[in-house]
Amino acid sequence: MNMSNTHISNVSSSHSSPTSTLVLGATGKTGRRVAERLNKLGMRIRLGSRSAEPRFDWEDRQTWGRALEGVGAVYISFQPDLAVPGAVHAVRSFAEQALERGVRRMVLLSGRGEEEALQAEQGIQDSGANWTILRSSWFAQNFSESFLLEAILNGEVALPVGEVPEPFIDVEDIADAAVAALSDDKHIGQIYEVTGPRLLTFREAVGEIAKASGRAIRFKQVSAEQYAKSLNQHGVPEGYVSLLIYLFTNLLDGRNAHVTDGVQRALGGQPNDFANYARATSARWNP
Repeated sequence: MNMSNTHISNVSSSHSSPTSTLVLGATGKTGRRVAERLNKLGMRIRLGSRSAEPRFDWEDRQTWGRALEGVGAVYISFQPDLAVPGAVHAVRSFAEQALERGVRRMVLLSGRGEEEALQAEQGIQDSGANWTILRSSWFAQNFSESFLLEAILNGEVALPVGEVPEPFIDVEDIADAAVAALSDDKHIGQIYEVTGPRLLTFREAVGEIAKASGRAIRFKQVSAEQYAKSLNQHGVPEGYVSLLIYLFTNLLDGRNAHVTDGVQRALGGQPNDFANYARATSARWNP
């Protein structure tokens, strides 16, 4: 579902109208889907990424100003996660700069159960913007577009997590909710905690993928130390290793082991089930 250069060239210009929407994380799992949907609706958009023109980089605040020129709304997705050190301050600072430049509408992608994410949410709420918050559970697409894909292809998913269930969310639902929030004022001031329709353990999720793909894929529980060692051996940057260990060993303690009605409230329909996601994605696991 990658957007071709031809498809996006007409929306990444720095000469956008004041009603343009800046989509941060525009090459990521949610951002590229949000951008594609907005483009299909005929809304003028600007892609916010390090490869876009003008360039946007969370770690280089000198890039923020040009990216915000002529923008009236923004979809805020922080990479790689709001839990990383400095993320809260960066989001708050960005919101302040955006408001100074006339941006009134902000939709923040947040995370469930993260203290840092709640602080980032508060920063957006305190900013004076017309805000909407999408508080998300674990992405189903982490199994097909992110760090778990290689493990699935290798036939074994080894993680430092036990039988704690998670209501995996399809990012297509997140993108739909974000576009609804960016295009309809009725979502202003709403917090939508978005989850899938049922709870699955990681073992059960891997089982759904094995069934859909027709492949033998094993789930194995390992210690945090074993997982960190494996990531280090594969050359994963230490900061990302620390983030993954934090997410698996802290957030997956049962605090998020319940489903919510956020998708229904935002979109008026049911969230996509993990089994449907797995069937639709099966070709990706059979290269």
